[in-house]
Amino acid sequence: MKLLYEKHVKGSNYFRFPLQDLPEIDLQETLPEEHWRETPLGLPELSEVEAVRHFTALSKRAFGVDDGMYPLGSCTMKYNPKLGEYAARLPGFAHIHPYQPVETAQGALELMYELSLMLSQIGGMDAFTLQPAAGAHGEATGIMIIRAYHKHRGEDEQRRVILVPDSAHGTNPASAANVGYEIRVVKSNERGRVDLEDLKAKLGPDVAGLMLTNPNTLGLFETDILEISRLTHEAGGLLYYDGANLNAIMGVARPGDMGFDVVHYNLHKTFATPHGGGGPGSGPVGVKKFLEPFLPSPVVIKNDCGGYELDDDRPLSIGKVKTFYGNFGVCVRAYAYILSLGCEGIKRACQHAVLNANYIRKQLADDYDFPIDELCKHEFVCAPKKLEGGSDVHTLDVAKRLIDFGYHPPTIYFPLIVDEAIMIEPTETETKERLDDFIAAMKQIAKERRETPDVVKAAPHGTVVKRLDETRAARNPILKYEEPLS
Repeated sequence: MKLLYEKHVKGSNYFRFPLQDLPEIDLQETLPEEHWRETPLGLPELSEVEAVRHFTALSKRAFGVDDGMYPLGSCTMKYNPKLGEYAARLPGFAHIHPYQPVETAQGALELMYELSLMLSQIGGMDAFTLQPAAGAHGEATGIMIIRAYHKHRGEDEQRRVILVPDSAHGTNPASAANVGYEIRVVKSNERGRVDLEDLKAKLGPDVAGLMLTNPNTLGLFETDILEISRLTHEAGGLLYYDGANLNAIMGVARPGDMGFDVVHYNLHKTFATPHGGGGPGSGPVGVKKFLEPFLPSPVVIKNDCGGYELDDDRPLSIGKVKTFYGNFGVCVRAYAYILSLGCEGIKRACQHAVLNANYIRKQLADDYDFPIDELCKHEFVCAPKKLEGGSDVHTLDVAKRLIDFGYHPPTIYFPLIVDEAIMIEPTETETKERLDDFIAAMKQIAKERRETPDVVKAAPHGTVVKRLDETRAARNPILKYEEPLS
């Protein structure tokens, strides 16, 4: 398929902006000379029908959750109800402007206020900010809150270490390091959970906090979480909850009740709003009462008259972390999702996610190896079964072969503590019929791996582009079109 630039035909675009009833201005007087363009923009010229056909053809080559199943572990790629899209497109939400006076945006502020209360109730927290634009942004915000807390107590210079498990999502150490902390890794035990003895050895007066995902990236619940919380707090550190796996416990268990002081959620995962391809996202951060003064400003509050305001008078706040008030459209979709399910619906969604994951896990037991073969939560980790005499068909080959069966590949080679890892998360929105189809595909690939390995090694077979050299693409990306337009 040709690039848009390669379809350029000079003079084919006859579009002209309509004349406006506005006074003419002299650009040479209003725009400094150093900003004048000396060469054409170099944009391709196409007729409307050619442009529409180009992007329509591209859309047919894309894969989305409306096309099929994403068994994408730790990303909770669930179906996005169209109700949320309808709500986000209501004129009062879609056409609102962040510079409007607050008295003209009461509906939006009320939604943000109520959403914060709902998120607090779900997580067992006391207050939330909706500002962070994504999960990793939420992590950084939460770690900045932890740092502000220690600074307020005069311990910021002393507490320069954040602990992370060796099974942690990669954004955890990256976010903490970005805020300026040193990272200290806590080992997992033979059951795939935090090793308490190693945690005790790593805790000390220099520790600011521990970042933890529960259930962890193996899909296993940290059964020692109350002891982990006690040890961390007795050492003077705070406990941070990475909410990437909240889909596994929402409505059933709450991070706040486990002892977590700070949490972030991924509205674009757990609460069914579209994501992928770089955004948009939303990573709201919740805190316990003692950390509320450090939340980013402004905060939506309810005044004595029943109206809503933006509170900027917060001397201990870490400041604004995103322009305006977060990705509002994502918040609207999450608000609609929570209201449509209600308390019982949220709990049921969690239970179905756990049931679906365990159903697939049991069905694949004869064809794949399981490093920790026990009840999982929303996701599990397996690996291609070891074959006699070895095999040169690896996890990457299995993932590529799944494309031929109509599935987006799952997360692979993560967590790093499992060799040849395949992380599978079906989410609650997949029916048993679709789960059975996926199981059949995985079993077929396991059979091919034993009997016709070359079929798996050469996959995918039915795509427009065959297997790419991913290493070269990552190290030497071509990000722009270099040929001149004629």
